[in-house]
Amino acid sequence: MGTPDKNQSKGFFAAMTSGLSMFGNAMHRSVNGLLGYEGVEVINPEGGKDDAEEEAQRGRWKQEERDSYWKMMHKYIGSDVTSMVTLPVLIFEPMTMIQKMAELMEYSYLLDEADDCEDPYMRLVYASSWAISVYYAYQRTWKPFNPILGETYEMANHGGITFIAEQVSHHPPMSAGHAENDHFTYDVTSKLKTKFLGNSLDVYPVGRTRVTLKRDGVVLDLVPPPTKVNNLIFGRTWVDSPGEMIMTNLTTGDKVVLYFQPCGWFGAGRYEVDGYVYNADEEPKILMTGKWNESMSYQPCDMEGEPLPGSELKEVWHVADAPANDKFQYTHFAHKINSFDTAPRKLLASDSRLRPDRLALEKGDLSKAGAEKGSLEERQRAEKREREAKGHKFSPRWFDMTDEVTPTPWGDLEVYQYNGKYGEHRAVVDNSDSIEEVDVQSIEFNPWQYSNLSAE
Repeated sequence: MGTPDKNQSKGFFAAMTSGLSMFGNAMHRSVNGLLGYEGVEVINPEGGKDDAEEEAQRGRWKQEERDSYWKMMHKYIGSDVTSMVTLPVLIFEPMTMIQKMAELMEYSYLLDEADDCEDPYMRLVYASSWAISVYYAYQRTWKPFNPILGETYEMANHGGITFIAEQVSHHPPMSAGHAENDHFTYDVTSKLKTKFLGNSLDVYPVGRTRVTLKRDGVVLDLVPPPTKVNNLIFGRTWVDSPGEMIMTNLTTGDKVVLYFQPCGWFGAGRYEVDGYVYNADEEPKILMTGKWNESMSYQPCDMEGEPLPGSELKEVWHVADAPANDKFQYTHFAHKINSFDTAPRKLLASDSRLRPDRLALEKGDLSKAGAEKGSLEERQRAEKREREAKGHKFSPRWFDMTDEVTPTPWGDLEVYQYNGKYGEHRAVVDNSDSIEEVDVQSIEFNPWQYSNLSAE
């Protein structure tokens, strides 16, 4: 592990910047002139610098599809393509971005442990391990569907958690989420910023994540590292997240800084995470080490960051077993999220599970999925025209836009706040004996039901 980075004393954003300097430093192999394409960068995470041309021939694309997609996309190089490009359903998975937000709840027991823990530094060990745990699922190479404005996702029947997420803005695409159980509340405003580089995509999480531990009211703030999606068109797509993750205890000033190693030649360093838990005086207290696709461990350390004599490295989190050869690289929990088994009573008609394009893709009907996706997008444009013609302004149902604008390493963020109305809605539904039981799968998808509530 070695001595902790003395640059940590320079503060929060200095630490983030030091991680960003490594973001573009993964190995690049440019296949100049490959099939007539100039400057295509292809990276085999298990290979060396001489196999780029062979790797470029691999991947999920048929040659004619790949060629057509490249001709469409190369003009966007250097641009943020978050919502400006219509993408083929071939590269999608049957899940939306707001469903994917719920995947952070798989190992929510770690937040329960953090709430129960009296040691302030071990709280950060548990909580930061929870934040790392989702990266195993996030390495999937399929793109989630962009939610329709007003679309929601609800999750119940997992760890006593109530989870609600809503698409609160279309341009720019923004989502807000809230989860709660007896131990913690989780609140997130999520906005992605991207940079398309031709055969790769840099993704910057311009978001704010807050966790409140209920026993003592401790508030934790999370800033994750950026992500790089490699080999989008040429070669086998894979994901890496080089950079720093910082979780700060806003109540005490303690923090944990974990560095995600970039992938090197022949996979060297891939998945590895190392760092420290620091007290408010930026003195290291606990070292942490592991791999984000396997497990995380911790050990008490001295002021130089070296393990304390007589102490042992102890595992705090280990990834759960995953299905073998799953078509979309889903975990068991991802299947659970997508199923109606986690749907609450009287599912909202705006729920992602009900999207006809998602359902068609889940059944393997790409043609129908593409047609349904186009139909939903056109309906969204028509609804916007009608709303603007009437002078109405879209207002989210479960979240309110605040006056707060918070800085992030990648730009300022307008913050949305959970308004508590979903909890009231669920209480009425769950306590009512008069609500008729219906087959939730028969509900017609309708995120537009509440889109004209607020008029200017």
